[in-house]
Amino acid sequence: MIDIEKANTQCVERMMESQPIVVGVARAMDVIPGMRANLFLHAGPPITWERMPGPMKGAVIGALLFEGKASTPQEAEALAKSGKIDFEPCHHHSSVGPMAGLISPSMLVYIVENKTYGNKAYSGLNEGRGKVLRMGAYSAEVLKRLRWMNEVLGPTLDAALREREGVDIRALLGKALHMGDDGHNRLDAASLLFTTTLAPSIVRTARDTQTAAEIIKFLADNALSILNPVMAACKTMTDAGANIEGSTIVTVMARNGTDFGIRVSGLGDRWFTGPAGYVKALYFPGFTEKDANPDIGDSTITETAGIGGFAMAAAPAIVSFISGTPKDAINTTLDMYEITYAEHKYFTIPALDFRGTPTGIDIRKVVEKNMLPRVNTGVAHKDPGIGQVGAGVVSPPANIFEDALIAFADKYGI
Repeated sequence: MIDIEKANTQCVERMMESQPIVVGVARAMDVIPGMRANLFLHAGPPITWERMPGPMKGAVIGALLFEGKASTPQEAEALAKSGKIDFEPCHHHSSVGPMAGLISPSMLVYIVENKTYGNKAYSGLNEGRGKVLRMGAYSAEVLKRLRWMNEVLGPTLDAALREREGVDIRALLGKALHMGDDGHNRLDAASLLFTTTLAPSIVRTARDTQTAAEIIKFLADNALSILNPVMAACKTMTDAGANIEGSTIVTVMARNGTDFGIRVSGLGDRWFTGPAGYVKALYFPGFTEKDANPDIGDSTITETAGIGGFAMAAAPAIVSFISGTPKDAINTTLDMYEITYAEHKYFTIPALDFRGTPTGIDIRKVVEKNMLPRVNTGVAHKDPGIGQVGAGVVSPPANIFEDALIAFADKYGI
């Protein structure tokens, strides 16, 4: 007879005791397991080109242009349709990507190492908000920025990270939660902490002072600079809790803009999917819900690890970006305690008397209490080439938790 409580305790302990350190930056082809020249990684569960939504198709087009595999968007689309390009989830390759999540072979990625358990995860460099590749934009300015990131930003960050022997993301996040961040959509404090931590090493390792100044300004001006390392850090945490026999804890939540999928520790690598929903959002001027694509991205790995929407009580100011009131932010966190297995040891919330964040989504509790996880996220335009149009709150479809629980009962004879 399986001991679910013992398995779940082991799962969440491994997630919480993980110590993710961002140690460097390297070319995806050189470090991501299984990466190859014709493979393009995307967010969410598996999907074919035909079922990809507009922003993911736009990101694929942009990535093919960036790689030099096509010279026009039309050529890129024809190549994507041809069957000569392979598409696989980031999660199948120890990686994560925000929104469309595109990682192509030549792109530089952060390397995050879990010092406790030895596993690694990878994520690209963050472009900022607005008209960016991850939101499906692929204009000349987007490609120019990507090339600068690959040729200047990335190598300098790698040198700086190696000089100071990495940055402890768990420790940095713990501090940022006390400064008004949630760890997902509001990372203002964490990004500034990341920038100030690296600045001396950037100055010492950059090729000249102008480059150092340019890089520090780019990081400081981008409130999401640290999002990608945070996501990779959370991936190392949840991967440490994966594949534990008898555990009902969710280890992956991810969306590809068409499907929302989860994986459960005791059910291995199997995906449980349902339709991605529309985000209840605050839209940028000139855009409405008619412009929005359904929910997309791997950034829900933050909620899976116990931060993001689950830590909104630490970040009441986030409602100015996603809509709602500070009380809504607090109530979201309080609700998430109802469907999680533990309270985090290292991520705590001052407004709740330093109570640990809700950690370890338990599929049994989600189904029993009829309460779904809540995620805060950006919103991409439904058409390729446009970019971000807003941000808000969304929940997964209920069926994926019900299906997972039935599969769990079947596997373990309950």
